[in-house]
Amino acid sequence: MCGIVGYIGKKQALPIIIEGIKRLEYRGYDSSGIAVINDENELLIHKKEGKIVELERSIPNDKNFISQLGIAHTRWATHGTPTTTNAHPHTDCSGSIAVVHNGIIENYQVLRKSLQKKKHNFISDTDTEVLAHLIEHFYHKTKNLHTAVRYSLRLVKGTFGIAVICKDEPNKLIAARRGSPLIIGVGEGENFVASDAAALVVHTKNVIYMEDDETVEITPDDFIIKTLANIDVEREISEIDWDISKIDKGKFDYFMLKEIFEQPTSIANAFRGRIMEQLNTSRLGGITPYIDELKNIKQICIIACGTSWHAGLVGEYLLEDIAKIPVEVEYASEFRYRNPIMNPNTLVIVISQSGETADTLAALKEAKTRGAIVMGITNVIGSSIARETDFGSYIHAGAEIGVASTKAFTSQITVLFLLALFLGRMRHLSPVEGAKYIQELDTIPEKVKQILESNDEIKKIAEQYKDVRNALYLGRGYNFPVALEGALKLKEISYVHAEGYPAAEMKHGPIALIDENMPVVFIAPEDFVYDKVLSNIEEVKARKGKIIAIANKNSNSIERLADHIIYIPRTLPALTPLLTVIPLQLLAYHIAVLRGCNVDQPRNLAKSVTVE
Repeated sequence: MCGIVGYIGKKQALPIIIEGIKRLEYRGYDSSGIAVINDENELLIHKKEGKIVELERSIPNDKNFISQLGIAHTRWATHGTPTTTNAHPHTDCSGSIAVVHNGIIENYQVLRKSLQKKKHNFISDTDTEVLAHLIEHFYHKTKNLHTAVRYSLRLVKGTFGIAVICKDEPNKLIAARRGSPLIIGVGEGENFVASDAAALVVHTKNVIYMEDDETVEITPDDFIIKTLANIDVEREISEIDWDISKIDKGKFDYFMLKEIFEQPTSIANAFRGRIMEQLNTSRLGGITPYIDELKNIKQICIIACGTSWHAGLVGEYLLEDIAKIPVEVEYASEFRYRNPIMNPNTLVIVISQSGETADTLAALKEAKTRGAIVMGITNVIGSSIARETDFGSYIHAGAEIGVASTKAFTSQITVLFLLALFLGRMRHLSPVEGAKYIQELDTIPEKVKQILESNDEIKKIAEQYKDVRNALYLGRGYNFPVALEGALKLKEISYVHAEGYPAAEMKHGPIALIDENMPVVFIAPEDFVYDKVLSNIEEVKARKGKIIAIANKNSNSIERLADHIIYIPRTLPALTPLLTVIPLQLLAYHIAVLRGCNVDQPRNLAKSVTVE
């Protein structure tokens, strides 16, 4: 969601922090700002609503902004509209302390009223400004910025990732986190802080992932980590395992299209090295210490949000079909606010591309409190979910920059398939059946490549439907979640209203919407419900709906019914989502581009949702 970058060292801070927040643009934002302390020990603030390029153009090009210490921020509005006044950084009454903040301060109104009684003046509508005044209050008492930050955050309820500078202590940068990611970048004669490794990797690959309720005092040559309770903490330095080329668009116009075309590789990376052909099963390294517990699980609960929730729905079909274990799929945002029934024989699987999704993290903690075993499926090494689950598997999709997830979705499904195969072989699945699944999985990357060759054809279909206002996506079985995902992609990036349904549910309401202006996308591979889907297509055809079908070549009867057909290769039913979703991603992409939308940064959305 919001982005933080901070620098302290011997170089000029301003170009580094501006470049850093540019690399975080994909996370979504509506305003931005910087704060530096110059050679005259002046704290200079500059902020702007809109794009970072507007901020950059408006910063005076003079020696006042020459500095070796600075913080920058991109804001996604929660409290207060997107205005220059509400943009970060925020300052205290004296203009000595500057704060940037990701997260939400839940008790900010109580704190604000208390500070106003102490004659603190507030100028914004944000919750964040409370932090600047609270730190000012304790700084007057302690005369130490790190201590003042620790004292202040003890009073805060909610989530935060913050960076703080003070003109009275111009040789240090303070940062802290609770529930919102923050990373320390370790350099030589310089150090960094950021909310995302993408902002750091061009400067250093050595990083420290901060834990909840930790603070850090950073100088050019050192860093001191303490808990809010003033206990010293030692943290190992980790190495980022990817480079800056991974966040370059290359020959593509948008990251989203690049990432769609990366799926033959990302799917292969998700299962590479995880197949045991001699035993006709899979292996997921993180599972090994928990094999005895997994033998005894009686139920599985999958928890996620958005696209990851759709992947979880596919996982429900996979795990029940292949492993014969009952599965429930929960929205993370709802899970913790009801009274879920689970026990030590429950396996909870939390799925998040970023590993930092606030609702999913909260659900994870609730599941552990109730005694469940918790597995994480995420893309980001060192993320909060990766650290806090009992065990897990990385999807190895590589950096996903486009806000609308594509390759992470198919990689999540691939890992869920591997898990289902592993549990199935452990329980009842024969070696012959295991071999059949493995052999077919190996063909999927090449089959995805074949579908991508239809890109130009799909663009032509998009040209005919770019001006529609509504669309319906229908599928059955394994492809019902794909219908949900296809509709979500269209909504996210083109702002066209779209809904996904099980095809049979069309008669229970959505059929009332169908007329000659309504495109209906049917996901109709030749599987065990193919004839039923054909009947649903007939019903739409009778009402003059426009039919776009995702189907296998030479599929019986569908050619005479559909207005457009996007062909996909045949595969096992369990693996069809890895193929059927690709045309839907491309269709949404082309409609959005034709409508003039920025598909990488759709309005109002953020890549990593780190607030509830």
